[in-house]
Amino acid sequence: MYNQQKNKSWKEVFLSFFHKRVITMFFFGFSAGLPILLIFSSLSLWLREAGVERSAVTFFSWAALGYSFKFIWAPAVDVIPVFFLSRKLGRRRGWILFSQFMVILSIILMALTDPSKGDSNVYLMAFAAVLLGFSSATQDIVIDAYRIESAHLSLQAMMASSYIAGYRIGMLTAGAGALFMADFLGSGMGHYNYNAWMFTYLFMSIFMFTGVFTVLLIKEPDVYSEKNYKYESKDYLGAFVAFVIGICGFVSVFYFTGSIFEFLSDFLNNIIFFKYLSGFITASLRLAISLCAGFFLAYTSGKTRLVNQQMIEHTYIEPVKDFFTRYTKNTAILLLMLIGLYRISDIVLGVVSNLFYQDLGFTKTEIAGIVKTFGLFMTIAGGFLGGIFSQKKGVVKILFWGAFFSAVTNLLFMVLAHLGHNTLMLYVVISADNLAAGLAGAAFVAFLSALTSVKFTAVQYAVFSSLMTLIPKLFGGYSGTIVDYAGYQIFFLITAVLGIPVLFLVLKAGKSLKIEG
Repeated sequence: MYNQQKNKSWKEVFLSFFHKRVITMFFFGFSAGLPILLIFSSLSLWLREAGVERSAVTFFSWAALGYSFKFIWAPAVDVIPVFFLSRKLGRRRGWILFSQFMVILSIILMALTDPSKGDSNVYLMAFAAVLLGFSSATQDIVIDAYRIESAHLSLQAMMASSYIAGYRIGMLTAGAGALFMADFLGSGMGHYNYNAWMFTYLFMSIFMFTGVFTVLLIKEPDVYSEKNYKYESKDYLGAFVAFVIGICGFVSVFYFTGSIFEFLSDFLNNIIFFKYLSGFITASLRLAISLCAGFFLAYTSGKTRLVNQQMIEHTYIEPVKDFFTRYTKNTAILLLMLIGLYRISDIVLGVVSNLFYQDLGFTKTEIAGIVKTFGLFMTIAGGFLGGIFSQKKGVVKILFWGAFFSAVTNLLFMVLAHLGHNTLMLYVVISADNLAAGLAGAAFVAFLSALTSVKFTAVQYAVFSSLMTLIPKLFGGYSGTIVDYAGYQIFFLITAVLGIPVLFLVLKAGKSLKIEG
């Protein structure tokens, strides 16, 4: 059952800044944050400069699948050894190092591919981007498991704060840093230079060795879990083959049904005359059918002699049973609702935030300087405040106040919408919003960490982290529609109201859990 840590003295809180586990998570955060923008914003600009058609760029959206569905292969991380690395380094360190080398290999493959040289190179770049997405998501799975297993709950909030700080700096390096480097080396719109982007991505791959060195310097967590892998090599191979079959089924159905669902979307649009709803219905149906096909093929493969049935029970069924057994059915459902809705206010608003700033007349330079750079430091500061106060006052209390401030600060966007292009107010809004987001984020990560069982750390946390963005992203898809029909001020009011149920869920969860201290 969930146990709340005892309040610490201010001296103990301050000294926790310098704890080796907290410092370790900063470097792991940097290693985890670096790849994501090399897949999205930086790569998108590279493709535009290379003259790749917009329709082809959508091919790269598959790279995000790794982050959205990492819970599917997270169980494999718990039970399958990764070559000799697991024997030499241990369960967690071996997988982290393997995933980091795969990230580095993917970035180098992207660097050595010039997308302007034809379709074959674009497809190769897409493959490298998808590989980078899955490798990076795997790294996230194992780092989360390592963080939870390596320290007591009392240190989780501060470790989360440190991880968030490193993650944001990694994103800044791969985002603004990569764009600055490519521009400095001579590539831009109208004067594309492949060598500039090649050296930029090669340089980014070197930064990834920050995580590699970190793995080699730390120790394996000492937790209650099997020290030795109890299945035979053929069992691991069978599980891997079943997983690959499922993934191939999902990708094949998703890809080859594209034209069918495009026709269906147009057909529905002619009936209901609402393109947003018809697009949402067909996209959801396409995703659902593709997932069902992938699960069916994986399940069918798993029922053959190819896969050890006891292994399937241990890796996929037992983690779910464990969660519902430890918290009882009603409390478990309450917790899942809280996880799914906690970040809804800030994620739904974030979908249209950049469009909002542009519509108010803020320049790209102002957005980059205030929203991205200044906002980054406010998020980091908020994260450390969340870590400090979670240790001092308790995670659940800060979880509540984080949700409260995340909702209330959305009302400041209404003021900014009324004032228009007001630089001072933009600073105020970004300060308040990012501080609240950082505060809530650190407390939430610590809370999720406390809910997991050390026997199924990777699986349960991967499910939690996927669930916490699923519902907000679905709602976020309607952000533009709400703005078009109701305007920005009503939209921001709605995002604030969406945060009210979260407050009740936090209070209810606090009463349902057995908390000490």
